Amino acid sequence: MTLEEANKLISGCAERMNDLYKKVVFDEWAIVSLIQHKAKILAYLGPRKEDFQKNFTADVQDLRLELLSNKHNLGDFEFARHGVGTKFEAFVVVGDGLYLICNNTVQSLNAISKDPLWLSAQVPFVELSDRFRSDPLVFPL
Repeated sequence: MTLEEANKLISGCAERMNDLYKKVVFDEWAIVSLIQHKAKILAYLGPRKEDFQKNFTADVQDLRLELLSNKHNLGDFEFARHGVGTKFEAFVVVGDGLYLICNNTVQSLNAISKDPLWLSAQVPFVELSDRFRSDPLVFPL
């Protein structure tokens, strides 16, 4: 999959999740390269593009160990349930050394998941992860 195809897929997933949840689930979506433990933002959709890169190290703390563990396969994902504010809530492995970071800059995933609509909103997210499992992002680095 190309970066352009991935961006369309992510945008569609965000829209479907928001429709099913009846409000915004994740207001930040970013494709990040973590090759050689160096973060490079390849694509970003959200309210704080400039601050995302600048604050990446602080915001990724709750997911850092999981991101760097190398135990995840394509399409695998992890959630940090208690990230508050700009702390990242989730990631999906979308390619070799490539991750989709998902975040809600207002609520924690713990708060989001208390709404019963969260169950149906997860379906597009899982479908998105399955798409990356079968057709990973390939980006010329």
